[in-house]
Amino acid sequence: MTVLIVEDERSLSHELEIYLSKQGYNCDACFNGKSASEKIFANNYDFVLLDVNLPDMNGFDILKEAKKQQVESAIIMLTARGEVNDKIMGLDLGADDYLAKPFSLPELNSRMQAILRRKHGLKNTIIKIHDFDMDVQNRMVTCNNEQIPLTKKEFDLLHYLTLNKNRVLTRMQLTEHIWGDVMEDDYDSNYIDVHVKNLRKKLSAQSSPDFIETVRGIGYRVNMA
Repeated sequence: MTVLIVEDERSLSHELEIYLSKQGYNCDACFNGKSASEKIFANNYDFVLLDVNLPDMNGFDILKEAKKQQVESAIIMLTARGEVNDKIMGLDLGADDYLAKPFSLPELNSRMQAILRRKHGLKNTIIKIHDFDMDVQNRMVTCNNEQIPLTKKEFDLLHYLTLNKNRVLTRMQLTEHIWGDVMEDDYDSNYIDVHVKNLRKKLSAQSSPDFIETVRGIGYRVNMA
């Protein structure tokens, strides 16, 4: 999952980046509205943490433009303001959530996970994938109570495919959202393929991973009812 941190207080930005990176997110950061606008419209972030009080622009104006351009990123407003009217304004403009500073980092993570569950129609942090159970909060995959020893990237790959169940994801999409890198359109790397192969091998030790489908020439899809 990719996150853009838009926060002019560099110490807080750095703290957010360290914490979220440990939670498995790939983070990008900027410190003013102009840079934020460029990044938001050029990249497909899963989350944007958007400070309201930026040195050159109001965060609400960036939010308005993002919604006007139908940006799909989940946007959480961050501000020192605690007034009810500001919260109402942010939510009415289309923000997915609102946090007033100072806030707890674990609370931020919990709110981000709640947004993911709402967005993808999940009711809890345990996702049933055929014979496997994915515990998103504890980043574990089990089968018959036996834990599958997945690496961070293998877990992230399966998680992202599962969130987008029954949808074909290209190798470039997987790279952007999981590794935080952007591949050129004509760059034919087997990097993703190797990780999928390793993931299937580990899952197959417990049960069939046939639900991970290779879509020839495009990418991969997790098939779920």
